[in-house]
Amino acid sequence: GVSMMAAGSGPAARELFAEGLLQFLRPAVRQLDRHVHSVRESQVELREHIDSLATELCRINEDQKVALDLDPYVKKLLNARRRVVLVNNILQNAQERLRRLNHSVAKETVRRRAMLEAGGYQGK
Repeated sequence: GVSMMAAGSGPAARELFAEGLLQFLRPAVRQLDRHVHSVRESQVELREHIDSLATELCRINEDQKVALDLDPYVKKLLNARRRVVLVNNILQNAQERLRRLNHSVAKETVRRRAMLEAGGYQGK
């Protein structure tokens, strides 16, 4: 076992800090990824609602018995839909970055554990 009683700011203390940072990052990144995923799911649901509402408005608009111009409302809905799609793209990019970060953190953790087990950080 490697002694973890590293006071000051030597290599051992830096390693201890790096390990602590990794331990903190891993669950935080995973939690963020889960949140982004659920937000994306609700965005898809929202887009579907907007689509069906827009379809319904168009159908009502085509019915000549209704003396009401619904075009502005349809335009507003399509605008909202466009924004939802835009937000979804941003979230998708964020999720990709989170997954890459998660992968890097996992790789670094494995590398550090291997070095620790090989006795790479014994008070040098």
